[in-house]
Amino acid sequence: MPELPEVEVLRRSLERPLVGDRFEAVRVHFPTLREPLCERRLRRLEGRRVVGLRRRAKYLWIDASGGETLVVHLGMSGRLTLVDRTAPLVEHEHLGFELASGRRLRFRDPRRFGVAFVASTKDLDRDRHFRHLGVEPLSPGFDGARLAGLARGRTAPVKSFLMDASVVVGVGNIYASEALYRARIHPRRSVARIARRRFEVLAAAVREVLGEAIEQGGTTLNDFADGEGNSGYFQVSLDVYDREGQACPAACGASIRRIVTSNRSTYYCPRCQR
Repeated sequence: MPELPEVEVLRRSLERPLVGDRFEAVRVHFPTLREPLCERRLRRLEGRRVVGLRRRAKYLWIDASGGETLVVHLGMSGRLTLVDRTAPLVEHEHLGFELASGRRLRFRDPRRFGVAFVASTKDLDRDRHFRHLGVEPLSPGFDGARLAGLARGRTAPVKSFLMDASVVVGVGNIYASEALYRARIHPRRSVARIARRRFEVLAAAVREVLGEAIEQGGTTLNDFADGEGNSGYFQVSLDVYDREGQACPAACGASIRRIVTSNRSTYYCPRCQR
């Protein structure tokens, strides 16, 4: 599933070509996504210019003139790409936005877990999709003190804590495993047993891993591509994720192990992350 870095990469790749362009027509081809597409509401974008692109957690916000915002979540296999308006429809193309520039913003999603809807820009923070979300890990307010405060009174394993979107948004399975490895914290360690200074190290590791992933275009394991159709390359830099049985990158003499936590595969080094 695309996580925070992939959505940020998508935002950056689409920002320059989209801002200033205008939605001319909205075409709903197959409305059956996780939340059925509402053509009537989506067509509120017609005639409006794109004024900016933002990201909240794993959602892309495309702000349009007149106070409307197109919200897109890629789900597990969604792709949002710019193509020529005359390009033929492809399999699983659910939605297309025809632009004044002669291009089409195509949304395709083979597994149909994606979301696309239009909402009032000023009301986005109160929308049911966003009002429960936690802190942004790349925001100035994210640090060890904030993490320690959020962990107060909790006993959950630290990996589950990091992946709880009501605590911290966008730190999915891959990046949680990688950050915990860099911070040398065992993924099953209770947050109640982590000292303040270790939370500082962990917060820095989360920011570092996410930042590097963004710079390398995200992680493409199956479906992700940016707005121009380019795959990411961070998967070649992963230290532990999907590296079961391989030697620890720290050359500690141990091999990477795989366990299951919260029904997700978790990778760690048993010597570096005691």
